[in-house]
Amino acid sequence: MSPTPESRAVQGRPTAYAWEATDEQVAERYGVPLAEVARFDLNTSPAPPELALRLLRSGAFGRAISEYPPSDYRELVAAAAERYGVPADEILVGAGADEVLDLLAKAFLAPGSAAVVPTPTYAMYRVLTEQRAARPVLVPRRPPAEGFALDVPAVRAAAREAALVWLCSPNNPTGLPEPDGAVAALLDVLAADASAAGRPAPVVVIDEAYAEFAGVSLVGLREAYPRLVLVRTASKAYALAGMRVGFAIARREVLAEVEPYRPPGSVAVPSVAVVTAALRDPLLPADNVARVERERARLAAAFAAVGLPAGPSVTNFLLVDLGSPAAARTLASGLLARGLVPRTFGGDHPLAGHLRFTVRDEAQDDRLIAALAALAPAVHAARAAGSAGDPQETSR
Repeated sequence: MSPTPESRAVQGRPTAYAWEATDEQVAERYGVPLAEVARFDLNTSPAPPELALRLLRSGAFGRAISEYPPSDYRELVAAAAERYGVPADEILVGAGADEVLDLLAKAFLAPGSAAVVPTPTYAMYRVLTEQRAARPVLVPRRPPAEGFALDVPAVRAAAREAALVWLCSPNNPTGLPEPDGAVAALLDVLAADASAAGRPAPVVVIDEAYAEFAGVSLVGLREAYPRLVLVRTASKAYALAGMRVGFAIARREVLAEVEPYRPPGSVAVPSVAVVTAALRDPLLPADNVARVERERARLAAAFAAVGLPAGPSVTNFLLVDLGSPAAARTLASGLLARGLVPRTFGGDHPLAGHLRFTVRDEAQDDRLIAALAALAPAVHAARAAGSAGDPQETSR
């Protein structure tokens, strides 16, 4: 059992995503009380907003839960259009950003086509590409000293024969947005290359799951690049991951290509009501973002204090370079024994020597800080011993 998820391929079957261990599985495997399991691996919020709890308690969803949701999600679409500043007909609703990404893969990736995946990034882009019998073209990002930024020339070269380009800004799991102007510059050259070659430009998907934390969106670029799709979610800044609501934002003609793949009624009636209300509350995401910023700074200081500095982040998580896969495994094992679940990376992953940590609440973060102080000497010893010739194994 892997404590946190990874993609894997099984011969004769589509590439799959191995789900993270449940709280119950973590408690059983590591011998900790279930109530002491704290999820630092999922980039979710430790508590839902009070607005959502009030609405759920009231049961006033505008529609009985014995009925299907309205097929056009009219009120939810209107609220999303207002929030994101786009026309309502440029919004498509899905059951979380993950369903939206799946719909985009179905619409734009034919068997045998190619999709560009700048790495490291969200694992589902490669999984979805391979599940469509398409070929992922993995393009390494710039080095950590350059903030894992997009390598625009390399992506441009890889995209010349691609049907789709997967982007993520701010990027998960590295925590930073693309440099100012980088995505716009990429779109310009992709359009120019397509025009010169007399072929359609590739669809470019920008996953903006963490955009509220960065305070900036690239939604305006769809005017200049017609084949651009942006993906937003209620899971992160809105602290509503369990509601499973996400959105695609694109020009009407692009969404028309996606809509045939949208299942009927995949978003539940309570989810429609709660997320509609949340989108119309201007203070809800702002309050959560401010809380995350305070706790993120405190966690970053704690990592630095024990000699394990985290990389810069504008998101609700920190990526920590432990120096070697051995050191990462040592820290992960010590934390899991205490019921604290970090995001791990397999031995063949470009971040094999790293762990990722969600910013939680003060109480859970205090537990992590105390554990770091206790485990740091063993981590430094493992890093020193394992930095040369460390065996590359995956967590299974």
